[in-house]
Amino acid sequence: MKNLIATATATSVFTFGAALLACAAPLAHAETVTYQLDPTHTFVTFEVLHFGTSTVRGRFDKKEGSITLDRAARKGQLDLTIETASISSGVPGFDKHLIGADFFDVEKHPSARFTSDSFVFDGDQVKAINGTLTLLGKSGPVTLTASRYNCYMNPIFKREVCGGDFETTIQRSAWGMGYGLNLGIPDAVRLVVQAEAIKQ
Repeated sequence: MKNLIATATATSVFTFGAALLACAAPLAHAETVTYQLDPTHTFVTFEVLHFGTSTVRGRFDKKEGSITLDRAARKGQLDLTIETASISSGVPGFDKHLIGADFFDVEKHPSARFTSDSFVFDGDQVKAINGTLTLLGKSGPVTLTASRYNCYMNPIFKREVCGGDFETTIQRSAWGMGYGLNLGIPDAVRLVVQAEAIKQ
């Protein structure tokens, strides 16, 4: 009888312990990791149709930000700040116009910011980032859709790097940038974000 009780007790303890471990396992794997954007592999490029003929392109060369990911919880956060005066189209005269009051008005608004705490996952893959773009003092919703996403062990940094290519199309007038609409300059601006971030 004592042996039966001892066996039953041991079995109960083992079962209870196994249950605790099973409950704790997801918590053990849940981890919020911070990544710092790599400025040498992170760029925001814009594309605008030029009178229905060719596509005008440019990019912002100065930016900084960070990303946090919790893969187990399928959650993420992003904070990206762009120095608008760093715009580069390859045409100095055009750049001067772009940083002026007609477009980015960099003296009054030296930066643009995109923030998000709503990541859309498909398994381990980030498929979209829903966030808020603040530009020219106005904020509005923007969704960046991933055309590719990947994480890898960087052989130089010896740390994990995650990132990809994301894109969206905005109507610039929604942020008060209405110059040239009456001249036929399109309202629609395609934004392509190339981003890589290094695990901290």
